[in-house]
Formats: sequence, C-alpha cells, structure tokens
Amino acid sequence: MEHRVGPDRSRPRDTQRRRLTEAFLWSQVRTVTKTATVSLHGNSYQVEAALVGRKVELVFSPFDLEHIHVRYDGRCYGPALPQVITRHAHPKAKPETPEPETAPSTGIAYLNLVTQAHHAGLADDPGIGFNALYSRLAGDGGGREQVPGHTSIEDFIDAPDHDDAHTEHRRHHGNDPTQEQQ
Repeated sequence: MEHRVGPDRSRPRDTQRRRLTEAFLWSQVRTVTKTATVSLHGNSYQVEAALVGRKVELVFSPFDLEHIHVRYDGRCYGPALPQVITRHAHPKAKPETPEPETAPSTGIAYLNLVTQAHHAGLADDPGIGFNALYSRLAGDGGGREQVPGHTSIEDFIDAPDHDDAHTEHRRHHGNDPTQEQQ
C-alpha cells in the first residue's frame, strides 16, 4: 500500500516543462529522399522509410542539430538518426554570451615595470666569464697572466712527466734503475 503526502504535482510540471521547451524549438520542412534521409544545414539524417517522398517537419533546438524529431501530418515519427554531422548548431543561432566585465584600470602598467626591471638586470649582469677558462695575455710584456684560483693548461704542458720525476728521485738517493747492479 502506497502512502502519498499531498497531491502528485510532478506530471503537470513535466508537461509545463515540455510545453515551454517546445515553444523555443525551431522547425523546418524537408522532403524525404528515396534513401529515407533528409538534410539540414549540411547534416544528413535517417528517417522512417514510410516517409519517402513526403514533406516532413524537422523539429530541433537551434543549438543542438544532433537531436532532431520528425513530424508528418501532425504525428511524431520519432527522432531522426544522424548520419553525417558537419554543423552542430544552426547558422543563425547565436548564443547569448554576457559581455565580460572589464577590470577597473589602476593606472599602473605592471608589464612595463617588469620589462624595465628585467632589462636593467640584464645590463648589470656580466654574464658567463669564459675568459676564466684560459690564461690571459699580459698587456705589456707578452707574458702569461694566471687567473686567480684557476689552473692553466700551460701548467700541465710544462710539468715534467711523473715517471721522469720518480726516476730522478731514485737517482738522487743512489737507487738508479738505469745502472746495472754489479
């Protein structure tokens, strides 16, 4: 046993909603082709084969051309099945888009301030000091000037070979490997 509180008002609301929606739908008349199709603004739809050769009314929302209902002689023949959809809205349907609110002007050009600060920072920055990688020529005597804290390639070229230094050390201490022991 069902227990209801108050009268059932869902049906009248649904009917009112449907009527209101129906009032804003658009319609156009098209002739059904031999292949039981109709076209509307570049889109192609399949309809009931019984309607071939007849002029039918296509009822649709101008913002949704994928869902179209077919009517003939005051009767509804159900939805038209989309075959090829190239346009999703009617070309004359313009959605109501509110104008975007413009922010009040502060009089401060923030982008210009950021750009100026960036350029000032670039002017003060010396950049990467590639000259620190190499020895520099001295301005007057033509000699080499060493960058403080860096080793020059010349330090490795002019240095005695490690094996030569070790041999010299042994020779100095009386342990010369080049002389044969007698």
